[in-house]
Amino acid sequence: MEKYIGKYSVKDFLYLILGAFIYSIGTHSFIETANIAPGGAVGVALMLNHVTNLPVGRLTLMVNVPLLILAWFHLSRAFAVRTAFACGICSVVLDYVIAPVFPVYMGDQLMGSLYGGILVGVGMAFIFLSGSTTGGSDVVGYLLQKKYPHVSIGRALMMIDGIILSTSIFVFGNVDAALFGLISLYAQTKVIDMIIYGNDAGSEASIVTKYPQKIAERVIKEIDRTVTLLPGKGGYSGHDGGFMYRPQNGVQSFKTHYCGDG
Repeated sequence: MEKYIGKYSVKDFLYLILGAFIYSIGTHSFIETANIAPGGAVGVALMLNHVTNLPVGRLTLMVNVPLLILAWFHLSRAFAVRTAFACGICSVVLDYVIAPVFPVYMGDQLMGSLYGGILVGVGMAFIFLSGSTTGGSDVVGYLLQKKYPHVSIGRALMMIDGIILSTSIFVFGNVDAALFGLISLYAQTKVIDMIIYGNDAGSEASIVTKYPQKIAERVIKEIDRTVTLLPGKGGYSGHDGGFMYRPQNGVQSFKTHYCGDG
């Protein structure tokens, strides 16, 4: 299992647990009672919860299972296993720790959507910083981009979340569900970017290694992204080596880290 999931440091595990708690509080106490579906697997789970009244955490895990199976075969096994582990933690925390104890906000729908989005964004940022994701739209986006390379990840995610928001109009029976869901989704995205990048929404990975070609091959295969290779030499040792550069977003950054660790 460690071969696929990698090594969790104490810091990574604490980030994951903290993120799962904050994510679950935002989902249970604000998003669920606002009757919105702000994209992703949890958005689908919230709509199913509205119809079936089954626990949101369990439904989120059920939605993610087929996506994780596809990720195992078509993306990266390490990515699939690590995401499955994070999804399991989030589902257990949401259904068995947060839901039985924490109160729910029954006030204004706009406030519930906004503050729910903020809390979910904070939680997801910590989960990303732990080296994991919550699955859902990220997995579908990467699968679509792999099958249709001309479609960017950003556009794929926009299409997926747009479909979920549009469907929420019919499930919840009003247009407000999609409008407030969009506000919540926007708040999530801005908070994630703010925590991970500050005011800079872009980043890059630079790897100095003796084996640039091997790492480049792993990045191309497991993340499905190209890289730039440059020759280099150690200033102290004088040994020849390589320098690998690639731009990336927040979800991709931890996956590049694991390719470099290999």
